[in-house]
Amino acid sequence: VQLVESGGGLVQPGGSLRLSCAGSGFPFSSYAMSWYRQAPGKGRALVARITSAGGSTNYGESVKGRFTISRDNAKNTVYLQMNSLKPDDTAVYYCNVEYLRRSYWGQGTQVTVSS
Repeated sequence: VQLVESGGGLVQPGGSLRLSCAGSGFPFSSYAMSWYRQAPGKGRALVARITSAGGSTNYGESVKGRFTISRDNAKNTVYLQMNSLKPDDTAVYYCNVEYLRRSYWGQGTQVTVSS
């Protein structure tokens, strides 16, 4: 299983970024996918989750109404569209899949929101 995130960077408050996570080594279209984030000095927290076919999503309270998770099963890719970014969104963002009772993580992508 391999998960590769991309799309992070430095953005000003109020700006937008779109993260991507390409998955391989497992039947991507059959599994729910999640985004987590870890801010400095804090634990890893769920940001968003999407079911295998994309029919259902859920979000952490702090990002509801600002972030949107989506997926393209033809491309084995899950996305996180982040709008109205705040300094508190600064973190390393990780892609995650629970496959065959194991949890797999990407290497993470840094998002920094600062003026």
